[in-house]
Amino acid sequence: MSRTCSRLPLRSAVVAISLVATLTALTGCSAIDGLTGNDDPAETPSASPNATETPYDSQFTRDGTFQSHIDIDDLDFVYTLYPTKSTPRTNEWYPKGKKFFSFTFQAYDLDRDLRDPFRTKRKVYLDRIVVTSQVTLRDGSRSGEEPYSLDAVAKNVTFDPEPVSTKHGMLITSPKGAFELRNQPIRPTSMDTKGIDLFFTATVWMEQRAGTGSFVKKKISQKVPIAIFESDEPTEAQSIPVDAN
Repeated sequence: MSRTCSRLPLRSAVVAISLVATLTALTGCSAIDGLTGNDDPAETPSASPNATETPYDSQFTRDGTFQSHIDIDDLDFVYTLYPTKSTPRTNEWYPKGKKFFSFTFQAYDLDRDLRDPFRTKRKVYLDRIVVTSQVTLRDGSRSGEEPYSLDAVAKNVTFDPEPVSTKHGMLITSPKGAFELRNQPIRPTSMDTKGIDLFFTATVWMEQRAGTGSFVKKKISQKVPIAIFESDEPTEAQSIPVDAN
């Protein structure tokens, strides 16, 4: 009983830190210190003041960000998605035109306090990241389109040019490592699109006990719905200077 209770503040702290990181990203600063710049996340409000009722249930569209916490063996796996400056207003995402988002993926060892020495925390390595997509039309049917896809070795595509890596992949244990992809384009879809689902699958290697070097392989999956609003106009992409800060 005492062991479970002692972890409750840590869980709350992990959620709070993750949300602060997301809000920091949305104000133009780095979501992950040392890995990101401040020219990517949206700085303007994500929701349009004149937006109509959301046609598709979506936390990403409603809040201008998406974050999930997946607990496996007291390791908290955190997916965070947010729109970029190119198309910041999620309530103005239409079938035509590209829509841009960024996402991060990181692991927290809930068995340890956040300020505990890193050597006492279980290491998690991300080997491969796969993302597929599915389009839902206004009549509820699927169109068969796949406007976004990714299948890559994580260390080869992450924003950090020199991630800490081993044979298991790149380190994603907080606070020493994190995976990030920026400015990912969702391609145009059918005019009667009302929603797009993104399906994330991360192949990770989890250390069973800190410092043992004994790992188990897991797949961490997450679905992220995105609402698409009816319009004959294309999604309007903002013009971002190359040297924007």
